[in-house]
Amino acid sequence: MPELSRTQAVVYGAIAVALLLVGARAIRAEGGAERSFPTGRVEESRSSRSFSLSGQAGDVVVHVAGAVERPGVYRLPAGSRVDDAVERAGGAAPGAELEVVNLAARLADGQQVVVPERGPAGVAPVVGSGEEEGPISLGTATVEQLDTIDGIGPVTAQDIVEFRDQHGGLASVDQLDQVSGIGPATMESLRARLQP
Repeated sequence: MPELSRTQAVVYGAIAVALLLVGARAIRAEGGAERSFPTGRVEESRSSRSFSLSGQAGDVVVHVAGAVERPGVYRLPAGSRVDDAVERAGGAAPGAELEVVNLAARLADGQQVVVPERGPAGVAPVVGSGEEEGPISLGTATVEQLDTIDGIGPVTAQDIVEFRDQHGGLASVDQLDQVSGIGPATMESLRARLQP
């Protein structure tokens, strides 16, 4: 085996260092783009490629559950709608009952979007109609769902939905104390039955 000249050794050494730097950069880029969701990591939106997974002040993080292709937790840009979250979760699954979900509502940080499944024989389920079914998502609750809460009638339920839509979603149940007709007793019922 012939010996390398000093110049050749320097050139080969520089090439090796360059390859190590390129490899380290590629590994770092792969680690930053890791997006596996049902394990709990937040996945970025297709329309927010400029946002990092560590989050930006303008992001909202939502949990999409129910009849969607890929339920999980997703990061979307502020101002996104429920429809964007459903699409980010792979779209509605077969049998999804999208008619009971307000797809036009703006998302709030920490919100859960639940897409219910169609009941037997095409009967639409009433999501969150019973206390035992758990809390209703404030970000997607319909007038009918809100009307099932003690102390809330159809007029107040409509006022809540309009208030939510005017304010681009709600981050907290406590924001509802600004709605006319909601007093301290009603707020307690709302806290027990709603989640942001």
